[in-house]
Amino acid sequence: MTEPYDVTETRAAYDTVSKAYAEIVDPSVTETSFDAGVLDTFAAYVRRDGGGLVGDIGCGPGRITAYLAARGLDVFGVDLSTGMIAQAMERHPALRFEVGDMARLPLRDGELAGVLAWYSLIHTPPSRRPEVIAELARVTRRGGRFVTAFQVGDEHVRHIGAYGHDVTFDGYRMPVEATSALLEEAGFEVTATVVRSAEDWERTPQAYLVARRR
Repeated sequence: MTEPYDVTETRAAYDTVSKAYAEIVDPSVTETSFDAGVLDTFAAYVRRDGGGLVGDIGCGPGRITAYLAARGLDVFGVDLSTGMIAQAMERHPALRFEVGDMARLPLRDGELAGVLAWYSLIHTPPSRRPEVIAELARVTRRGGRFVTAFQVGDEHVRHIGAYGHDVTFDGYRMPVEATSALLEEAGFEVTATVVRSAEDWERTPQAYLVARRR
């Protein structure tokens, strides 16, 4: 099976910038206290439902994986980039991390009690977004929890150069209503939709969708 071009390009870019990215982004576990509130709510839902394995899908250097582990979740991280996984393992050696494609996860149906896609859907083109969300739904058990965060909009952003490196990759802002509809179509029930204004360093509003697997 031929790998989609966006997957190949995104992996190569993050392999290149992984160390610089981790050094710049990792010191701040969450950019805003609002982000922390969403993550804390997700963790509380999973604990209240009886716990279970949680996947941080598109985990990068593992900062959110570690944040959730500190809140009592049995969580592991998956990322497309071997460089990012190396950074995650170096920074959080007590946690489990593995390389994987979020469109083809090496997990059984319904294996996870919770799934986090924290700014990790933003590199998937709209044409492939339904299949990726369907895969996230597949691995989430009935009643399991899901949360995603993303920049609001419908623009395609071509990144040329990032984190001090000569790389190119695509990013996509995501419309809230259409993304919510994709979650519903995949088998999730969206239970909360929150959009906050952009912070001083951000260019767009940010959205958070919290859902439960039907």
